[in-house]
Amino acid sequence: MSFPLFLARRFYRARSSGGKRSSSAPAVFVATFGVAVGLAVMLVAVAVAKGFQQEVRHKITGFGSHIEVLDMASFQSPEDFPIVASSTFLDSLRRLPTVTHLQRVSQKMGILKTNEQFSAIGLKGVGEDFDATFMKSALVAGEWPQFSDTASTNAIVISKRLATQMGLAVGVRVYAYFFEDVVKMRRFTISGIYDTNLSQFDDVFVFTDRYTVNALNGWQRDACSQVEVVTKDFDHSQDVLPAFHTFLRCHTDAGGMQPVAMSIRQDPRAASTFQWIDLLDFDIVVVLVLMLLVAGFTMVSGLLILILERVQTIGVLKAVGATNLQLRSVFLWLAAMIIGRGMIIGNVLGLGLIFVQHQWSPITLDPASYYVEQVPVSLSLGWWAALNAGTLMLTLAALLLPSYAVSRVQPAKAIRFE
Repeated sequence: MSFPLFLARRFYRARSSGGKRSSSAPAVFVATFGVAVGLAVMLVAVAVAKGFQQEVRHKITGFGSHIEVLDMASFQSPEDFPIVASSTFLDSLRRLPTVTHLQRVSQKMGILKTNEQFSAIGLKGVGEDFDATFMKSALVAGEWPQFSDTASTNAIVISKRLATQMGLAVGVRVYAYFFEDVVKMRRFTISGIYDTNLSQFDDVFVFTDRYTVNALNGWQRDACSQVEVVTKDFDHSQDVLPAFHTFLRCHTDAGGMQPVAMSIRQDPRAASTFQWIDLLDFDIVVVLVLMLLVAGFTMVSGLLILILERVQTIGVLKAVGATNLQLRSVFLWLAAMIIGRGMIIGNVLGLGLIFVQHQWSPITLDPASYYVEQVPVSLSLGWWAALNAGTLMLTLAALLLPSYAVSRVQPAKAIRFE
């Protein structure tokens, strides 16, 4: 064991053994408390921010996909600009990098009407290829039907917002009207009610089978408003977009049209939400900087007081041959032990709060404003390790300059210091 580490351990044990109180005790307590609170706040802030990002992204991509292949004009009128996604066209798309799932979706704008209420809707037709895992988890009443693109079910799944607004419930029959050259009417039975808390979707979309929507639009079976593509990793879905652009420049659909590909981030219905959750990264940086400043300031104060308290010891050690570098190392080791103690407390406090929120969700939110009913938390092992390592290294780095105070201690004066 090196001399600086040995001496630092003796100093630290002397402070922790319950011996006589010293003038530096309050400063050391504040320094430990500052590191503990700083690390705990950083852990909770990162967990909450990442939890929000993951939860909202999961909802948006669960409702739709990672990448959309479509005619851009379909945003204004989805029933007027179809693409013909034949099995050959879909097989070619599946061979693109990281693609894991494809699903065809057809849309039709219309009005849902009861005797007392009516509401504009976007009828979203899906078939057997639709991954309904997320939508099934979002059901609050009823069930998800087995939708098809070869037969009509006359069943719909509506949002809780729409059901409340119009006074509808599972099992109720309701009429929908669609306006073109002639008015088309369909009677549907409500099979299920979902709630995602995404108002831009819940206020509009009603699910039914793709066969019915294609019949209303006068389309053939392979036609659809868009092909939704799910990739292996949403965070890297932007990286594979160039491969989609290259493919689509060289291929047309079965109808001779040349569709385009875009990320769900570019979808006008979701872009503002993604911008909001991306701003959380900036909030994380602000919290980390502030908490590191707090931890660093309290540790600098504590180190200077520790050095001042042991001026006589420093003078004696210098008198017997200890170098400035060795003495600086002693106090840096001592500071590292104090930081380590604060980090242990901070981890227990921060991870404890995260665990409590994850298990029991005592802190709730207004889903109309935040898209979720409880504060979501998510902290990966990588983030935990980075926060702990960063706190230790940056706080110690901040102590390098104050540790030079040891060099200014003169043995002759220090031994007589009181």
